[in-house]
Amino acid sequence: MKISGWGRYPSIDTQLHFPRDVETLLGLVTSRHSVIARGNGRAYGDSAINPFSTISMKYFNHMVSFDPKTGQLVAEAGVLLGDIIKTFLPKGWFPMVTPGTKFVTLGGMIAADVHGKNHHKEGSFRTCVDWIDVLDVNGEITRCSREMNIDLFEYTLGGMGLTGIILRAAFRLRRVGTSWVRQTTVPAPNLQAAMEVFEKYKDATYSVAWIDCLGRGKNLGRSLIMLGEHASISDLPAKHIGEPFKQLEKRQVRFPITMPSGILNRVSVSLFNQLYYKNGARKAGESLVDCDSYFYPLDTILGWNRIYGRNGFAQFQCVLPLDRSERGICALLDAISLAGAGSFLAVLKKLGPQESRFSFPMEGYTLALDFPISQKTLTLLNRLDEIAIENGGRFYLAKDSRMSARTLRVSDERAEKFVQNRDEKGWRGRFISSQAERLSI
Repeated sequence: MKISGWGRYPSIDTQLHFPRDVETLLGLVTSRHSVIARGNGRAYGDSAINPFSTISMKYFNHMVSFDPKTGQLVAEAGVLLGDIIKTFLPKGWFPMVTPGTKFVTLGGMIAADVHGKNHHKEGSFRTCVDWIDVLDVNGEITRCSREMNIDLFEYTLGGMGLTGIILRAAFRLRRVGTSWVRQTTVPAPNLQAAMEVFEKYKDATYSVAWIDCLGRGKNLGRSLIMLGEHASISDLPAKHIGEPFKQLEKRQVRFPITMPSGILNRVSVSLFNQLYYKNGARKAGESLVDCDSYFYPLDTILGWNRIYGRNGFAQFQCVLPLDRSERGICALLDAISLAGAGSFLAVLKKLGPQESRFSFPMEGYTLALDFPISQKTLTLLNRLDEIAIENGGRFYLAKDSRMSARTLRVSDERAEKFVQNRDEKGWRGRFISSQAERLSI
């Protein structure tokens, strides 16, 4: 059967298996030439697809134990982040690090070492992971942590499933006083002003910006920066004080059709961006919003990936070091505007310092943009790769669907060491994705 990632590109033939227990899973791993694990399919490209045997972790979806003294949750890899929040937010606990969607699995968050709007202060998901159980190349379950089997632990976090099958993990949640967020919206007329806002509010727990990627001249990089803090009971209006953890019932809307190609063009995206910026600027200041609205605004639109048309879309996400971020992002935005291939889902975040074996983040600014697939945009994406490399950038494998092996190696000197470790430990011969083959890792 053909499956794809969230970007619906590329679509790849594979045998998809649904084991329900460890014994069956073990049989698949040891009897197949190669495999890769798949969570909820929210990686954008082909990182969770093996060209021959792809193993769904759908039925490994149990929460095992929780320690209310430390906030440590032990759960299987197929547990959805949304189910964790649904279970524990009413009890006053929230993920320490969360990506921009709840429709991801614990295993996927570990494999991608996801980061969120608080990376500048609290790092990526690895910071709250205590240990991981991995089904290794020998068909054995190995527990790894910062104290034991350190190589396996470090390369599994950010290793895109290429070190083995993640079975379960222990990680910590944070205490929160309510299910609400104090959001402060700050408009910025251009990229320089946006970065000044990030620096001015560097002590904010959460910060993220929507950025207009088609702005030119004095409007280049105009943005809406959304700062966030977990609200306390004293921040709530009287009507919510009695139920501070009540989660609003949001009506989910399913995108009804796959849009025709060409709907997202320079004119439509430019018009959307102008209206979105003006509306956001008009609402500037502080407001009280529910957690879903701040952290997961797109989750209420089921199937939003269909807006890009039947060919699907690719996301470009790079991070540039601090001293080259402004220059590099300006060059990226100029190239996008010149090509007339703007993205209405363009996100800018500041990342903090991080040392890791193969994870994406480093200190600097990260820009993420979506583009409908066409030959024109694939050519543009190759140009964006070059600009990012010229400015010392690296790329997020959880979003990648078309990068070349050369681009990876030129941009990330850690790739060769990762390949060397995969060869030495036998990971490379057993755990393989379509992405890994394309990138020669």
